[in-house]
Amino acid sequence: MATQILNKGISRRRFLSGMVAASAASVVGTSLLAPRNAMAATETKANFSGEVLSGSHWGAFRAKVENGVWVDTVPFEKDKHPTTMIDGVREVVYNPARVKYPMVRLDWLKHGYKSDTTQRGDNRFVRVPWSQALDFFYHEMERIQNNYGPSALYAGHTGWQSVGKLHSAGTMMMRAIGLHGTFLAKMGDYSTGAAQVVLPYVAGAMEVYEQQTSWPLVLEHSDTIVIWGSDPIKNLQVGWLVPDHSPYAYFDQLAEKVKNNEIKVIYVDPVVSDTQKFVGGEQVKVNPQTDVPLMLAIAHTLYTENLYNKEFMADYTTGFDKFLPYLLGEKDGTPKTPEWAAKICGIDADTIRELARQMASGRTQIIGGWCLQRMQHGEQYAWMLVVVAAMLGQIGLPGGGFGFGWHYNDAGSVTSAGPLMSGFSGVTGVDPIHNGSYKGYSNFIPVARFVDCIENPGKTIDWNGHPVKFPEMKMAIFCGNNPFHHHQDRNKMIKTWRKLETVVSVDHQWTATCRFADIVLPATTTHERNDIEQYGNHSNAGIIALPKVVEPMYEAKDDFDIFRELCRRYDREEAFTEGKSQMEWIEQFYNGARLQGRGIGVRMSNFKKFWEEEGFIEFPAGTEWVRHESFRNEPDLEPLGTATGLIEIYCKTIADMGYDDCQGHPMWFEKKERSHGGPRSDKFPLNMQSTHPKHRLHSQLCSSTEHRATYAVADREPVYMSVEDAKARGIKSGDLVRVFNDRGEVLAGAVVSEDYMSGVCRIHEGAWYSPLEGGKPGTICTYGDPNVLTQDIGSSKLAQATSAAAAQVEIEKYTGTVPAVTGFHGPTAVTDINPLFPAMDLD
Repeated sequence: MATQILNKGISRRRFLSGMVAASAASVVGTSLLAPRNAMAATETKANFSGEVLSGSHWGAFRAKVENGVWVDTVPFEKDKHPTTMIDGVREVVYNPARVKYPMVRLDWLKHGYKSDTTQRGDNRFVRVPWSQALDFFYHEMERIQNNYGPSALYAGHTGWQSVGKLHSAGTMMMRAIGLHGTFLAKMGDYSTGAAQVVLPYVAGAMEVYEQQTSWPLVLEHSDTIVIWGSDPIKNLQVGWLVPDHSPYAYFDQLAEKVKNNEIKVIYVDPVVSDTQKFVGGEQVKVNPQTDVPLMLAIAHTLYTENLYNKEFMADYTTGFDKFLPYLLGEKDGTPKTPEWAAKICGIDADTIRELARQMASGRTQIIGGWCLQRMQHGEQYAWMLVVVAAMLGQIGLPGGGFGFGWHYNDAGSVTSAGPLMSGFSGVTGVDPIHNGSYKGYSNFIPVARFVDCIENPGKTIDWNGHPVKFPEMKMAIFCGNNPFHHHQDRNKMIKTWRKLETVVSVDHQWTATCRFADIVLPATTTHERNDIEQYGNHSNAGIIALPKVVEPMYEAKDDFDIFRELCRRYDREEAFTEGKSQMEWIEQFYNGARLQGRGIGVRMSNFKKFWEEEGFIEFPAGTEWVRHESFRNEPDLEPLGTATGLIEIYCKTIADMGYDDCQGHPMWFEKKERSHGGPRSDKFPLNMQSTHPKHRLHSQLCSSTEHRATYAVADREPVYMSVEDAKARGIKSGDLVRVFNDRGEVLAGAVVSEDYMSGVCRIHEGAWYSPLEGGKPGTICTYGDPNVLTQDIGSSKLAQATSAAAAQVEIEKYTGTVPAVTGFHGPTAVTDINPLFPAMDLD
C-alpha cells in the first residue's frame, strides 16, 4: 500500500480487513445496467407512487413515479414551450454510465501518488468503502499542503452549477477544501472567456450574462434585427437555473412580424440556424472567423457615407479619433473598405455596403452570440460589435443597440417583481487549517490555460495586465464538472495529465474526467435529493421546490454529505454545515426570500405549506426595461463602469498593457488556422465549428441512452456538412466518417445538409470522449468528441481564453472495421489485480 497512507496511522492490517469486510476489492464489470425497471425495482429504497413537480436546466416537469421508479416525465403545465430534452432527464438517474460506488484506480490503489499515471484512462478501478475513499482524499490533501503548499492543489475548476440553491457542486467543493487550506483557483470560464474580460474595459460590464432589453419593446421599436453568430431558438432550451422558456412566445411574434414585413431580420452566419428557420429572414454567409473584417467594412461604410451618429459618438464614446487612422488605412496602409473585406470574408462589397445602409436606415438591434469570441482574438469580435452599435447611435434606445446575452437564460423576458433567494456559500469566514505561502506562484490561473499550467510549471504568461506564474500542480479536485469536455486538444491534455500525482472526481456519471481520475466518488443526481430554485432565469417568474423524485441509487451520496464527512476528518464539519441540516438550509433560503417579498409587496406562504402543499409560487409581472437606457439618459450621473465612464472605442488601459495581439482599439488579426484560403486550409480545408449542442447542455445528457439515440447517426455524434463537400468526398447522410487533422481523429455520423456553406462543418461540443484505447494519446475517438481536433491556444494575452470555436479538419468516409463506442459505461473488470485484492463481478 502507498507509504503516505501508512504514515497517517492506517495500518496495512486495518486497510485489508476493511477492504474484505466491505467487498471493497471488487471491481465493477462491464454490465452496469440491467433493464431499466428491473434494476430500479431492486436498487431503489422507497416504494412511493405518485407525481413529483421538480425542475432542471431544461425546464420544470412532473415526474411520474411507480413503486419508487421514475417511469415518465411530463413538462410543467406553465411552460408553454417545453424542450424535448425533458424526455432525457429521467435517464440522468437511470443509465449505464452511473457512478455506483466509491472507486479507486487500480495502480493508484497499489502505489498511491507514485502510481503509473500512463494507466489513467484505461478504466480499471477497484471498489472501496466510503470511509476508505474519504481517508484517501483527506490524506492526499494533507500530503500536498504539507509537502508543496497551496499552489500545488488545484480545486477551483467549476462547470455548470447543479440546479438548486443548496446543492451547487462547485460551491460545496470550494467550501470544504477552503476549510482545509487555500488552493490554486481559476479565473474566467470557457463560455465567454474573451468577451467577459474585454467588455468591462469597453462597455463597463461583462454584458454576456446580463438581462437584455425587454422583447415587447424590441418588437415594437426595431426596424432591423441583426443576429450575429447567435442561435437563440436552439440555445434558449437550457438555462443556468430552471428556465421558463418565456422568450419563445416573443419569437412567435417576431416570426409574424417578419412574415408581414414589419421587421427585417438578418443573420450573419455561415450556417442556416434554427432561429432563421423558425423566424425567417435573410442570411449573410460570412466565411468562418472573418466577422471582424466584415464589421470593419461596415464601420468604414458608415463613416465614409456619413451614416454614423456624430452626436452620439461625441457625447457617449471616447477614442474614435484614435481608431479612425486604422479604419481608413492611414496607420497601416490598408483602408478597411468593403472591397478589402470581401476578399477575406467571402461577401461581395456591394452586399456589405447594403448591410451597413440597412442598419443605419432605422432602429437596429444587434444580437451577438458567444461562439465567435471563443476563438483566437475573440476579444476583437466583441469589441468591434460594440463599435458598430455605437456608430449607429442607438445604444440605450428601445429596440436598438447591442446585446450579447439574447440566447441565454430566458433573456429579453420581462423580469418579475419577485424576490431572489440566496444560496449556499463557498466561503465560511472560518480560517483554513493550512494557509501556506504560494512561494511566488500565482494563486489563480486563467481556466483555459490550466493544462498549460500542468505542462509548464514556472512559466510566466500575460493575462489582463498581470503576469501569471504557473505553479507546479500536483493534485486536482473536480466536483460536478467535466474538464475532459471543457478543454481543447484532447491528446495534448492526456499526455500532460500524467504529470498530476492525484486526481479526485466527484460525479454521478462516468465522464472521461472520472476515467482519468484516481479517486472517484459517486454523487447523487439533482433528482435524488431535496432542493429549491428560482423558476425562470432573467424572468424570475417564481420559486419552485425541487423535492427528491427517487431515492439515491447504489451508494451515491449528496455532495453536502460527501464534503461534510470529508470535513469531519479535519475537524471542520461544524464550520461546513453551520449546524444545519439540508432541509434547514433550504428553509433558510426560502424564508430569506419570503422576508424580502414582504418588503416589496409579494406575499409568500410559510415554508411548510409551500413545501408540502404548493411546490410552486408564481410572482407578479414586472415592468419592461431597456439595456443602457440610464446611461443614455444621464451619462454623467449613470456612467458606464469603464475608466472614462464612456464607451471606449480606444482603450488606453488596454493599450498600456503593450500586448501585440490585443492593442488599444479593435483590429483584424489573421488566425493560426482558417478556412477558405486561410492558414492550413490547403491541408485541412474544412472549418469545423464546435457550437453549443441542440440536444443537450454541453456534455450533460450525452450519457442518456434513449435520448442520445434520437439524434445520433450510426451510433455516433453527428457531423453536419454541406452537400457540395459531401459529394466531393463520396459521403451521404448516415455514413460513418473519419474527421481528422494533425491533432487527432474521431468517428462521427454524417448529416449532409443544404444549411451549410461549402468549407464549413459542425460537431456539437459536449460529445463524450470515447477513445478506442483508453489512456493512449492519439487513439481514435469512437464517438466524436470535437475537442480531439480543436487547438489549445489562448485567445490573446488579454484574456487567455479558449479558442475552441473552430478548427481546420478533413473528412473521409470510414472504411475500416467499425469499433464499438467505448464512452458510455462504467469501469471494466480487472483481471491482473494483486492477489491480495481478488477481483469479483459486482453485478
